[in-house]
Amino acid sequence: MLIANFNLNGEKKRIVMHFASIVRLALVDDALSENEEKMLKRLARRFHILEEHYKEILKEPEQYAIATPHSYDVRIERLFDLVTMIYADKEVTGDEARILRRIGVGIGFSVNNVEKVTDEAIHLILNNNSFEDFKKAIKEVNKI
Repeated sequence: MLIANFNLNGEKKRIVMHFASIVRLALVDDALSENEEKMLKRLARRFHILEEHYKEILKEPEQYAIATPHSYDVRIERLFDLVTMIYADKEVTGDEARILRRIGVGIGFSVNNVEKVTDEAIHLILNNNSFEDFKKAIKEVNKI
C-alpha cells in the first residue's frame, strides 16, 4: 500500500515519510534487532501511526519519498530521530552512515556539508548527548 492510499493530510504524510526513512535505516542490514523494533514501535506511537500503516511501512519503506521539513529545527529533530535509530542496536555500520547521508540531503542538509553534519550527529549520539546539546552542535557544524 502506498502512502497515497493512507488518505492522510499534509503533515501526517510528512510524518509517515519520515518514519519510513527511519525504517529504511533500521532495515539496512536486512534485520531488526530487538532494540530497533522497540524503538520503531515507540516512534510509531509517538507519530500516531496506525498498526496497519506500521506493518505496510515495514514491508516496503522504500516506497515512501523522503520529506523535506520546511523548518530548520524540524530537520535537526528528524536527523536526531534517524541517528538514534541507527544506534539503537549499539553500533553504526558504514552502510547506515551512507544511507544517513542520502537521507540527510533529502531532509534538507547541503550536499557539500552533509557528511560533516551526519558524522557529527553520529558522534553526538555515540556520546549520549541530549537533544538540546545535539541541536546546538549541529547548528554549529552546519553554520547557515
